[in-house]
Amino acid sequence: MALAAQTSRLRLGLLVTSNRFRPPAVLANIATTVDVVSGGRLDFGVGSRPGHPLARRDYEAHGLPFHDAPDATASLAEALTVVRRLWTEERPFDFDGAHVKLTGAFGNPKPVQRRGPPILVGGRAKATLRVVAEHADLWNIPGGDLGDAIERSALLGRYCHEIGRDPAAVTRSIHLPVSYERPGDTREAIAAAADAGFTHFVLGLAAPYPPGVAGCLAEEVITAA
Repeated sequence: MALAAQTSRLRLGLLVTSNRFRPPAVLANIATTVDVVSGGRLDFGVGSRPGHPLARRDYEAHGLPFHDAPDATASLAEALTVVRRLWTEERPFDFDGAHVKLTGAFGNPKPVQRRGPPILVGGRAKATLRVVAEHADLWNIPGGDLGDAIERSALLGRYCHEIGRDPAAVTRSIHLPVSYERPGDTREAIAAAADAGFTHFVLGLAAPYPPGVAGCLAEEVITAA
């Protein structure tokens, strides 16, 4: 929220907000607030984090139930359905899902961006990719194994075809670590991913962060690439 208020050009978002930390209707309203404050610059990154090694600790620390991967993925699909409807529908609605139940739900105000902020979902599991095909505008996968990323992108394309969606409607995004010592390696990784059809890049910075790291990243990696 602070970045939204203090900037005018940067797009904003997290990779990724946990779907299970907040009820989807609450999360949709929070996202709307950020989108309004930023003037329509939010990318809505969301996921279930079922397999992350720190996930169970996070849920126990917040007093939240921790469910297995199938349950987490199914609840994510319902949540994204609800979020999109809250952003776009002009009348209150009920929703009776297995994981989400709403009565008279209505989003007001609406986000600045038409249809709401772009939805970004990260992951590589088959069940997650089906959720991406149905609901997401962007799909992110951790980098490191470009061959696997290419295969998963093709699988996502097949899932899109199965439901009658153009695979090109989902922007392919990849997370790539930044090498402080060898920025050329990072530029080569970006180029290789771009050749493979990825057009959105999330560059991961490792701690400790060198002084002026943002400027160096812009000059030696982003601009040079």
